[in-house]
Parts: sequence; C-alpha cells; structure tokens
Amino acid sequence: MRYLMFVCVDPAAEPFDPALHNVEEWVSTNDKKGSRILGNRLEHVSTAKTVRVRKGQRLITDGPFAETREWIGGFDLLECANMDEAVDIASKHPMARLGTIEVRPVTEAPTG
Repeated sequence: MRYLMFVCVDPAAEPFDPALHNVEEWVSTNDKKGSRILGNRLEHVSTAKTVRVRKGQRLITDGPFAETREWIGGFDLLECANMDEAVDIASKHPMARLGTIEVRPVTEAPTG
C-alpha cells in the first residue's frame, strides 16, 4: 500500500541542530529498502498559488491554501505493508523532531 508523507515545517518545534540533521541517511536507507518511492522538498510557501473555481470563475490566491504557522515543506511517497510501518518510517525522519509529519494512505485508482 502507498502512503503520502507530508513533511511540515513548524516554527514552534525544537531548534535545528546540524549534528542531528540526517535526512540524507534517512533517504538513502529508505531508498535501499524500497519503502521510499519518491520525495522532494518544496519551494518556500511564499511561492505557492492556491487555485479554486467557483461558479465557473477561476480564483487564484498567492500563498498556501491555509493561513497557519506550519506549512508543507516537502513530501515522500512510501510503499509499506501497513500504516504502522509508514508511521515507523515517518518517525525516523529528522523533520518528525523539527516539524510535523502527516502520513495518509493513497487511494489507488481502480484498474480495468
């Protein structure tokens, strides 16, 4: 089953410590295990555009979809046996300590 992991920045989290920043190790470990399919950082939240269509009119807003102190800073797509495995993998990401990680199952499109 696939899980999408939103890596969120949280200004209220513990301070950044370069000695504990092991994201490259986390990526390498999970790539080798085959549990990480894809992932990347996102540009700063100030570059976001929010798109809505209401009554046939396209509405474009600068910035993220929600005004909050936390924002999505990156993502990883995981392949795991179950949610417990996905949560275990997410808990080892450095941003679990420095921010917040949200894990959600991906609904697979029906085939055929």
